[in-house]
Amino acid sequence: MASIPTFTDSQLQAICDVIAATKDGLSNSEIDQVLDRCNIEDSGVTANKRTRLFESLRQRQQLDRCGNTVMAFVQTAMEPVLWIDWEVRYEQTRIELNKRLAFCGYDLGQDGKIRQSKPVSTIPEAERRASRLHATLRDRSVHPEVLKFCRAELLADNYFHAVLEATKSLAGRLRGLSGCEGDGAKLVDAVLGLGQDGIPIVAFNTLTSDTDRSEHTGVMNLLKGIFGAFRNPTAHEPKISWPMSEQDALDILTLVSLLHRRLDGAMATGKGTKF
Repeated sequence: MASIPTFTDSQLQAICDVIAATKDGLSNSEIDQVLDRCNIEDSGVTANKRTRLFESLRQRQQLDRCGNTVMAFVQTAMEPVLWIDWEVRYEQTRIELNKRLAFCGYDLGQDGKIRQSKPVSTIPEAERRASRLHATLRDRSVHPEVLKFCRAELLADNYFHAVLEATKSLAGRLRGLSGCEGDGAKLVDAVLGLGQDGIPIVAFNTLTSDTDRSEHTGVMNLLKGIFGAFRNPTAHEPKISWPMSEQDALDILTLVSLLHRRLDGAMATGKGTKF
């Protein structure tokens, strides 16, 4: 690893305040484990865990004359496998940590890996970087269901999982409206398919004209398309094999929002059993 410049005391304290936060940060015993794994000597300071961690990292940084071991500590402490039962807590911690790291020119990905980024110099700039996707979607007046089902991923600018969770939310709406089970295209066909009698379990309009039926079928095909193009690949492919740009994510999530709005006005026809 290339030499990482030493962190200032202010930068280091800000990082420690997040990692060792009183409520959601690492416990003293967890800090012990990470310090040991990174071969960092405990400072022995007992005032509180934030100060203890700060002094431990500061002393090691002075010894190394670089920030490499500090960054190794951050990366080790934020290994996703250690937070597997606290996903939301992990995302919240990562977001807050990235606001601080942004001033140092670094960013912690959801994979727990550190990467370089352009340093920021103001608090609003750091906030925008940490929540850019969420803010853009809010400005577009995206449907509340999109934000509700993937809030943590949106805040973390995690485009891959934001799309996955948002498309999953459409299946949840369909199941809730119809009482049907299943997922993906099969669920769409079961709930919205016209069948031989021309009556679906849920309809987007009155289906009293060819135009109505065409509209209904078109929205149904949009739903099947978004499941086929994005729900299935994102659910079954590793994230590294499925790159998702910010612009793609915005466009997909906007389409998901449109479909949620159409589902807002959908009507149960009385066919089938709703439970």
